Amino acid sequence: MIHADPRDDGSVDGELIERWKAGDERAATAIVERHVDALSRFAVRLGVTEDVDELVQETFIRAFGALESFRSDSSLRTWLFTIERRLVIDRRRAQARRGQDVGVEDVHLATEYDALDTLVADEASRRILEAMARLTRMQREVFTLRVQEGRSYREIAEILDTTEGSARVHYHNAIRAVKEFLDD
Repeated sequence: MIHADPRDDGSVDGELIERWKAGDERAATAIVERHVDALSRFAVRLGVTEDVDELVQETFIRAFGALESFRSDSSLRTWLFTIERRLVIDRRRAQARRGQDVGVEDVHLATEYDALDTLVADEASRRILEAMARLTRMQREVFTLRVQEGRSYREIAEILDTTEGSARVHYHNAIRAVKEFLDD
């Protein structure tokens, strides 16, 4: 198990990438362990309810297939989020071509507190998911990356292939819409 590293500024990922390029298979395992949970959370926040593990695995397959071309202009996690988001978009397009529903479903978020805490947390999660479901897809993605993944506007812009200014506007509008929904 890989634990948080105080040098989590990208240098750890950089070292792992170099080790993997040099043939160290354990480095690939370490990269996966460092990013698998964040990719799973991001997939769920993008509305993926089925085959999350398969999507995350496909993200890593694509990433390792293109790792030679990875430039350290952004963090590895940002690059992985970008790959995963594109895979989700591709899946949705394929589903739409087949006439399948591509809407975002509510997700039950469990907590590990006592029964009352669980009830309150479930209600709060349900209300936030309801509010997020009313956002545009871009607002929802910006909101997720900013609030739940702690990404900077620069990283969000890179992941979503937009500008920092646009990311800021979408975030501001998303926050306003969620707040208005929760205040009702």
